[in-house]
Amino acid sequence: MNIYVIMKRTFDTEEKIQIENGEIVEDGAEFIINPYDEYAIEEAIQLRDAHGGEVTLVTVGDEEAEKQIRTGLAMGADKAVLIEDEDVENGDPYSIQAMLSAYFKDQEVDIILGGNIAVDGGSGQVGPRLAEQLGFNHVTSVVNIEIEDGKAKIERDVEGDQEHIEVALPVLVTAQQGLNEPRYPSLPGIMKAKKKPLDTLDLDDLDLEEEDVEGKTKTIERYLPPEKAAGKILEGEVDEQVTELISLLKNEAKVI
Repeated sequence: MNIYVIMKRTFDTEEKIQIENGEIVEDGAEFIINPYDEYAIEEAIQLRDAHGGEVTLVTVGDEEAEKQIRTGLAMGADKAVLIEDEDVENGDPYSIQAMLSAYFKDQEVDIILGGNIAVDGGSGQVGPRLAEQLGFNHVTSVVNIEIEDGKAKIERDVEGDQEHIEVALPVLVTAQQGLNEPRYPSLPGIMKAKKKPLDTLDLDDLDLEEEDVEGKTKTIERYLPPEKAAGKILEGEVDEQVTELISLLKNEAKVI
């Protein structure tokens, strides 16, 4: 099987993120593989082990993404492709799918996996957009997948319930939490990853011009959520606390 994973390098949202002049400060920030993409990588490896073939990671980004790509290779992927986006103006999900579409049009594909969303942007658009451009079946929020006789039997999460779908290959699926438990890279895996193939492509290699991938959206403002004010502890007898609470809700919170 020809198995591909579209993978993104994202900020570690568990670390402190700083914003200056409407831009995220990358100096000193921690970057990781998008957590939902880890489920996609793990599932791709399991499918390869069950059905044969190879797993290729495909990332759109800059050279800094190599660290996360090597981590994916250390998990067990066979090879990787980095599509450089340094020449892209105001990149957005449209830009990413345009570059991915140009790459995949020349590839033989059985299945493409990706994360359900990226934890930085959260749009969940790239996978479905890419599938539409390629003319592939696509299923989102996948929590189980089985491949048999050229078809994928898929279970997907639908707001707390499950939906069962059967589609023909090739197919693009996006992974939801619960699909599997991503493995940690082993020491031998880390050593092998250093020698695994990593090809780097740019717009020229994909026969694209800058205007072909220019973003379609505009970011007006970026800002951190306001800090929460400290809570208040009401003292005194119960009737006194109730009186003070009503006063606070009316005069300070202005909700009554």
